[in-house]
Amino acid sequence: GGIIFSKGGPYRQAKLTNTFQEASKVKLLIGMDAEWGLSMRLDSTYAFPWNMTLGAIKDERLIEQTGRQIGEHCKRLGVHFNFAPVVDINTNPNNPIIGNRSFGEDRDNVTTKGLAFMKGMQSAGVMANAKHFPGHGDTDSDSHKTLPTINFDEKRIDSVELYPYKTLIKEGLSSVMVAHLNVPALEEQLDYPSSLSKTIITDILKEKLGFQGLIYTDALEMKGVANFNEPGDIDLAAFLAGNDVLLMSEDVPKASTKLIEAYNNHVITEERLAYSVKKILMAKYKIGLSDYKPISLNNLGHDLNRVEDDALNEELFENAITVVRNQNNVLPIRGLDTKTVAYVSLGDDDGSIFYKELQKYTKVNKVEAENLDELLAKLQQYNTVVVGFHKSNDSPWKDYKFTEKELAWLYEIARTNNVILDVFAK
Repeated sequence: GGIIFSKGGPYRQAKLTNTFQEASKVKLLIGMDAEWGLSMRLDSTYAFPWNMTLGAIKDERLIEQTGRQIGEHCKRLGVHFNFAPVVDINTNPNNPIIGNRSFGEDRDNVTTKGLAFMKGMQSAGVMANAKHFPGHGDTDSDSHKTLPTINFDEKRIDSVELYPYKTLIKEGLSSVMVAHLNVPALEEQLDYPSSLSKTIITDILKEKLGFQGLIYTDALEMKGVANFNEPGDIDLAAFLAGNDVLLMSEDVPKASTKLIEAYNNHVITEERLAYSVKKILMAKYKIGLSDYKPISLNNLGHDLNRVEDDALNEELFENAITVVRNQNNVLPIRGLDTKTVAYVSLGDDDGSIFYKELQKYTKVNKVEAENLDELLAKLQQYNTVVVGFHKSNDSPWKDYKFTEKELAWLYEIARTNNVILDVFAK
């Protein structure tokens, strides 16, 4: 068995883990969603950049090092499985659930970054988990709330959605998480979740792609699958489809009863049960649970927030800066002694840190106005206008687009001024 932690703090989790491990005859696999670090779920822990930021970095060694340091944090806290990396290819800009959690919309970049992250994390002794199979990147709905549909033919899915999995599997991927998706090209049953599909899990993932590692369902309490059938029946269908680990069952006692009944009635064969049990026990052995030691609470907070984490974080952001367009070669800014610089802040964050940094190089005036006409009038005295678009990074799931008002203002500012636009939204 195993446990997934989803909230709280590191000391509480360490104490609970020690208690549960001590009580368990067979030591438990501990898992977490720590895609950008433990802070995805826990307070007082380190946050690295989201995958969308990492996707802009050209040096793959930095991505591998990020995976390794996140892995070191997980290992220090007694976490054996990190449900990362996300290898969904975010080809749909309206995707409400993947978005910044993806390395981007290019299959090669997603694959390269996902592989580097996987290698780094597994080198730290923590098992990686590629998700969300067979691919959640091109949906416009959230499987936490409904069953999204992937409306592409098999050829397209094989060449795009499945592309990262092929590479990561060949390179030693530990586990895969299967999403709750309706994929008509791969599953003939109407509106049938991929997490319950023998065709998708056994025929494609195991046999066609040759994956022999652990297979997890996505959380079975999510509406994308929970609305399909009754608790217990869903768990049984997921196991029979080929999953090894049933994650976050909606009703564990009902699921357990249903699985035992199926075993006693020979619906689940001894061979099928032993197959998954052996894989789980092998994972526990590989991760070192045969030589289990309790988590030390000494210096735990310090060990999860290190100087080397700050150093890497700074290097990641520095390398992620991308010049999208440099019309008339305005960058880098030259001849500061001849520039009169104004700063305009857009978005839902105040941009004060960026403004403070700008002032280190030359005199910069922050210009604010109640309406567009007033703003344009105030900007007339400046020959360079820096517009900072700032969005608070409290959640990777929020909408980071410009509003219609912001777009209108930006267009008018650029029409009458020399503008440098800096986007701090991903």
